[in-house]
Amino acid sequence: MVHGKMSEKEMSLAPLHRLIKKAGAYRVSESAADELRRSLEDLAVKIAKEAMDYCAHAGRKTVKREDIELALKKLLRE
Repeated sequence: MVHGKMSEKEMSLAPLHRLIKKAGAYRVSESAADELRRSLEDLAVKIAKEAMDYCAHAGRKTVKREDIELALKKLLRE
């Protein structure tokens, strides 16, 4: 997917169940894992869009790790 809203899920639920359990949960509902998926996908798109701005500002077409790092730092400060 390049543009627009995600029409299909980009992440499967099983790893999200494991992440929530790794954080200390004994049991995890499907709706909790699904909400985490939705939230992480939304956050990932925001980070990617911000990283694209850094990339364009640098005159590049390729998003680099540094762009993602800068974008993440900026978004976590907000």
